[in-house]
Amino acid sequence: MGTTVEPVTTVGAWLHGVVRDADDDLLATVAGMDNAAVRAVRAAGLAAVVSAVPLDGYGEEALRRNLEDLAWLERAARSHHAVVDALSRTGPVVPARLATVHHDDTRVAAMLAERRADLAGVLDRLTGRGEWGVKGYVVPGAVPRSAEPTGGGGAGAAYLRRRRAQLTARDEGQRIAAEAAAAVHAALTGYAVEARRHTPQDRRLSGAPTAMVLNGAYLVDAGTVDGFAALVRELADRHPEIRLELTGPWPPYSFVDRRSEEEGVHTVREAAW
Repeated sequence: MGTTVEPVTTVGAWLHGVVRDADDDLLATVAGMDNAAVRAVRAAGLAAVVSAVPLDGYGEEALRRNLEDLAWLERAARSHHAVVDALSRTGPVVPARLATVHHDDTRVAAMLAERRADLAGVLDRLTGRGEWGVKGYVVPGAVPRSAEPTGGGGAGAAYLRRRRAQLTARDEGQRIAAEAAAAVHAALTGYAVEARRHTPQDRRLSGAPTAMVLNGAYLVDAGTVDGFAALVRELADRHPEIRLELTGPWPPYSFVDRRSEEEGVHTVREAAW
């Protein structure tokens, strides 16, 4: 009696993201992992965009090692983001978690079929919207508008009051900046469709000379982006104790639902940029 030997799979599929449909002409213009071609796996009325990766370098054990290598992680995040970003410019996309690798296209198609309702719902919610980031950095010694010195006594007294307020602001700078960051986030949250406040980046990662106190992500309707940017400028003027930086639009890394995060969709925004 003969034995059937199952073929050994040596090439897997790195998942970049899920869209309603993928434009093959667009996919031909972007490169995936290790400059591999990008293609769409279609099933259940959705398309998963993947690139081929060798499993000896991208299998479970290899990925576990590579994810501890910061240089490898940065290269992978940038390659992954380039594909997700291209997809986001043509319509809604559910970005895949960094290093989500399936053994073959059959398993990718099965995932689409199993999670069709969840993924379609996320795509519906993201349609016509983009993610914008607002970061806030401490401005040492800045005086909050509400704390500007008032009162009479002439120019000399006014100077002393201002100086005293500046010293107080310097001594309490972190607390004052944190309060300003909370106020800014609350105002932006009221304008945006959804909002997330991420952990501030360490200075070694942000590259900024002062501490980050706000690392916010905001889902904004495409038609209201100008108003959102104007609000950021207004808040920057209202809160001189922090320096605000607006970035975007980003693919909606921060705005997948909880189930999607648990099953393999989350942010690579910070690692990619």
